[in-house]
This record gives sequence, structure tokens and C-alpha cells, in this order.
Amino acid sequence: MRRKEKEITDLSKIEVIIQKAQICRLGFCDGNLPYIVPMNFGYADKCLYFHCAKEGKKLDILRKNNNVCFEIDVDHELILSDEKACSGTAKFRSVIGFGKAEIIEDNKEKISALNQLMEHYTGKSAFEYLDEQVKNITIIKVIIESMGGKESGY
Repeated sequence: MRRKEKEITDLSKIEVIIQKAQICRLGFCDGNLPYIVPMNFGYADKCLYFHCAKEGKKLDILRKNNNVCFEIDVDHELILSDEKACSGTAKFRSVIGFGKAEIIEDNKEKISALNQLMEHYTGKSAFEYLDEQVKNITIIKVIIESMGGKESGY
């Protein structure tokens, strides 16, 4: 990172950003073109969890190439200056990372992943799911290989 004073390397601080975020942008490698999708997510043990339909573009891409990147950001604030154009700044905290994605097929693992998602948004960790619900969704698990954070204005 060019501006080392903005870098966040402490995993606990990075995880605070992840837990606070509402959306994770997941980037796929579609041949030589990037494909980015904003998604709801859960996080546990250096893994991200996403749910989606049983078919679609992101799964088609993932089946060909499981390398992914992700971006999460929180605490945005635009600081404008009336004195000169382009003299404003922004406050934010963000995390960018890379990993390998896999599709979870086992229903027990799917339920565990769904609980991670639900806990992220509700604060509760144990839910009951209908067998048909679990059967009709796909869970993408991203095993994080590396990630780092950045903050500006804090």
C-alpha cells in the first residue's frame, strides 16, 4: 500500500469492518473480464459465505475459475471544501481480499453457512430452515487467502 499510514494490518480491526458492513462486493474472473456482484454475506473463521440461486452467471464463472476477490467498506463521509475544486476528501474504512471460492453441497454445511449470514444481520445464530429452502439455494464459501484494510480520515 502506497500510504502506509492508512493501512490496517491488525486482523481484529479488519474483522470489525467486516462485521459492521452490510454488503460485500464479490469479484469473479470471467475470462479476461472482471465480474463484480454486491451480495449479502456472513463471516467466520477467515471465510465468507454467500447464498444465491441454483444457477446464474456467477456460478457459471465460478465453475470455470474459483479465484475471487472481495471488497467491503463502511463509515463513509464526504468532506467537501468550498475554497477550491477537488480539494475535498472522504473518510472511510475498507477491506480488500483474495481467496478461493467453493460451492457447498452438504445440507448441514449449508445450514451452518446460512446461520452465519443470519447472525451477521440479526445478531442471532440459531435458526430453523425448511428442507426445501436449503435444497433450493446455493452457498458459496470463500476461503480467504489474504486481506488487508485501509482507513482514511479516522
